[in-house]
Order: sequence, then structure tokens, then C-alpha cells
Amino acid sequence: MIGNVENRKRMEGWGITSPEAEGFHKCIVPGVQDCKAVHIYRLNLNAGSAYTLESGALEMNPVLVKGKAKVSCDAFREGMEALDSFYINGGVAVEIQAEENCIFYIGAATCEGYGKPFFRKFEKDLPLGDVHQIHGHGVGQREVFFTLNPQVEASRLLCGLTWGGNGAWTSWPPHQHENDLEEVYCYFDMDAPHFGFHVSYLKSGQVEDIVTHTVQSGSMILAPAGYHPTVASPGTRNTYFWVLAAFSHSSRRYDLAVLDPVYENT
Repeated sequence: MIGNVENRKRMEGWGITSPEAEGFHKCIVPGVQDCKAVHIYRLNLNAGSAYTLESGALEMNPVLVKGKAKVSCDAFREGMEALDSFYINGGVAVEIQAEENCIFYIGAATCEGYGKPFFRKFEKDLPLGDVHQIHGHGVGQREVFFTLNPQVEASRLLCGLTWGGNGAWTSWPPHQHENDLEEVYCYFDMDAPHFGFHVSYLKSGQVEDIVTHTVQSGSMILAPAGYHPTVASPGTRNTYFWVLAAFSHSSRRYDLAVLDPVYENT
């Protein structure tokens, strides 16, 4: 019983509400939150404001979840609209000029010298392939758009956008990848009254120890261990930017998820 109480307390600490105030915010950082590899930041800019994003020792994959901006660095100069994204490796600075009120979600991890900066335009009608994919089936089917896919060179990050079905599950059957990668789900486009649930449990089939976080726009849920399916309320599609950070460059792989065998065939 003591162990179960401790586990629940640990999992309850995995959910945060990211700040809405203008500026650059550290949301999830190793040594502060319960993680070792993944970093999550949120950048809020009012229209007309500017910010210089510097990666330093990290690689970064920012996605614009709301607004319109211009971004520039030595590698690219682009107009940016909602759901566009870019990648920068370590030691890169990007100038960001907000043309409308903007919200950026930023996934980051240690840069090990791999990767080159690039800009990715969101294309909702992109044919299915390396970037645009459909995962799952039935009530667990979801649409995925990679902002940083495995075929692109990077150090530790894999990132993308996911849309579930109306009132449906995502990441079902439940999976975990705790030996190789940490993950964070960063929810957006789910303003009230829309909401969903992010489910966490540590051991296969032990659903009596589930911790559930209610999620809406701005919610960020860490998954450093265990299984983490999500489900939306009726009339809502769970929508999130997910960030996978590998513990090493060699485990930067998308095929390391382990399904819960209890639910693998459901």
C-alpha cells in the first residue's frame, strides 16, 4: 500500500499547466521535474514583440500552436503560421518576430552534434508517408504529423502533432518506452468547454493505480515511465504536440514502444 501511495504521488506530479503570461517559460526541465532527458519550454509573444531563441547546448524543435510570426537564422528565413515548426541544433540563434499573438511549444534535449537547422511547413493534405501518418484503428485511430521524424538527422529528439477522434482514445493500446525515451504531451486547441483525460499507470494491467490528469489547452503531461493513453470528452479531439527525448542518440527510434500485453489485442 505504501508503494502504491508513493507511485500515485509521483504520477500526480507529472501534470503541469503551462504559463499564459508573455515571455519565455521553462515548463519541464530535468532535475526540476521527474525527468532526465526531456526539456519543454513555452514562448508567448504579443503581436509586434520580438524574441531571440538561442539553443545553446540543446537541440530544439519549436512548433507554433497559435498565431503568426516571422523567423530567421542563417539557415532559413520564413513566414510562420499555426502548426508550422522548425528544428535547430546546438549553438543556433533564431530571431522571432510576432505578427499576431503567438504561442510556441518547444521540445528540447541535449545536442550531441547531430542535425542541421530546417523549417517545416504544415501541410494538412500531405500524402501519407514519413511525415504524415495514421496510427491505430477503431476508437484508437489518430492522425500524426511529424515535426521531427526519424528520417531526419538529430541528436535525441523525435516530435510531432497528434489529433484523436471525436471523444476517442489516442495511444491505444497503452504503451511505454521507459528504458529508452521520455515523453511529454503538450495539449493545445482544446479551450474550454473542451477537455480530455491523460491516463498514467506504471505496471502492466495495474489500472487500479491509475492517475488521471484532466487536460485542456496549455496542459503538459510528462511520461518518464509507465503507460500513458489519453481519451477525449464527447465533442472534443485530443490535440497535442508530443516530444520524445531519447537517453542516447542510439535510442532515438520510434519503434521502441512496448504495448501493454493485457490490452495489446483490444
